[in-house]
Amino acid sequence: MQITSEALERVIEELARLPGTGRKSAQRIAIHLLKQSDERVITLADALIQLKKSVIRCSTCGTITDSDPCSICSNQKRNSGVICVVEEFQDVYIIEKTNEFRGRYHVLGGTISPLDNIGPDDVRIKELLERIAGDDEQIREVILALNPDAEGEATSYYINKLLQNYEVNVTRIAYGIPMGTELEYIDEATLSRAFASRTPF
Repeated sequence: MQITSEALERVIEELARLPGTGRKSAQRIAIHLLKQSDERVITLADALIQLKKSVIRCSTCGTITDSDPCSICSNQKRNSGVICVVEEFQDVYIIEKTNEFRGRYHVLGGTISPLDNIGPDDVRIKELLERIAGDDEQIREVILALNPDAEGEATSYYINKLLQNYEVNVTRIAYGIPMGTELEYIDEATLSRAFASRTPF
C-alpha cells in the first residue's frame, strides 16, 4: 500500500496503541481529527498535555487527582471510618457512580500475581496497614472490592489475613447474578459464587 501522508500514518499508529482501538478505529479517529478545525484539535492536544502535567496520585488513598489530598479524602462529610479497597483508580469512578458508598478508598495499584512477579510489596498493602494503624482516620471497617478473579481472590485473602491483627471489621462486596439476567446466560463460576454468597430472604 502506498502511503500518501506520513503524518496521518503516524497518528494512526499512535492511536492504534490505545486499549480497545484497532487499526480501523484508529484510522477513523485520525481522519475525523483531520476534518476538525485547528482550534478543536489544539483544544484536544492541550487537554492531553494538561492531563499528563496536572494529574497526580493522592498521597492518602492512591487515586488520581489534581490536588493532594483528593476531593474524597479531604471531604469531611465522608465516613472516614470505612475504607473500600480497590485494585485501580478507575474502580473508584465505577463505585462513585452508584452513589451507594459514602466512605473513603484505598487504591492498591494492582493485585498480587506471582506469575507476573508481582508480590505484596509491589502493591499498596503496606500503606493500607499504615492507615489502619494510624490515628488520623479511626478505621472500623475495610471493604474488599477487588475483582473476582484468581489474582483478586488471592490479594483479598492475603489482606484479610493481615487485617486479623487489627481491630477492624473486614467485609467484601457481594458477587453473584446481575439483576435482570436469566439463569441460562450465567456461567458456572458466577452461579457457584451466587450460591456461596446467598443471604436470608
